[in-house]
Amino acid sequence: MTNVETPTVERIRAAALMLFSAKGFAATGIRELADAAGLSSASLYHHMGTKDDLLIQIMTDGHERLLATAEMSIGGVERPDVRLARLVQVHVVMHAVHNRECRVIDNEVRSLSDTAARTTIVELRDRYEDMWSTTLRDGLAGGNFQFADIRLTTLALIDLCTGVAAWFRPDGDRDAFTVATHHVDLALAMVSARRSHRPVRAKDVHLLEPDWFTQQWNRPDTTPGTAGSSPLQR
Repeated sequence: MTNVETPTVERIRAAALMLFSAKGFAATGIRELADAAGLSSASLYHHMGTKDDLLIQIMTDGHERLLATAEMSIGGVERPDVRLARLVQVHVVMHAVHNRECRVIDNEVRSLSDTAARTTIVELRDRYEDMWSTTLRDGLAGGNFQFADIRLTTLALIDLCTGVAAWFRPDGDRDAFTVATHHVDLALAMVSARRSHRPVRAKDVHLLEPDWFTQQWNRPDTTPGTAGSSPLQR
């Protein structure tokens, strides 16, 4: 049930995230989107422009959020193992807390019909992936990591973390922070992270605290008309 007291733009965005993430952009009709937001089709166009405009805004905001948060998480950090651990944390927590937005930004690049917008989104995605690749390259150069292919390892690590958006549930038996820490262990093992010839695991690196994430995202992605609480800790 849509809460009509919620600001209109927020209702439209929440409805779009719910429908685009569940059905896909192409399968979501304007009337269906308007109904979910508690608006008429004409009013929907007045507030958001076209459906394509709405997708572009969601994609841009999501990629910029992910990129900016990742940059903040590794700013000033020299050790490649700590940088990798924090990139994993950010990616997993975002895909758990903002899972609808993440499913859209991960899967709907193909739906962007505007060439300029698509180019911008791909550039943001490439900048984000480059942080991972640079971290892996630095770890190889310093003898901290051992693996065969930077590009393939980058994609494998990101794909591992991205999958969280498909199965994480806020009411599950593991919160987002616990899930992220487990993925840090998996990622460090995948690159054979070492310090003084000893394996490095999540307990050995300075991870971000749950409060750090709470400060970044005060309002988790929720169904229109519902008030969510952060699943970072319960």
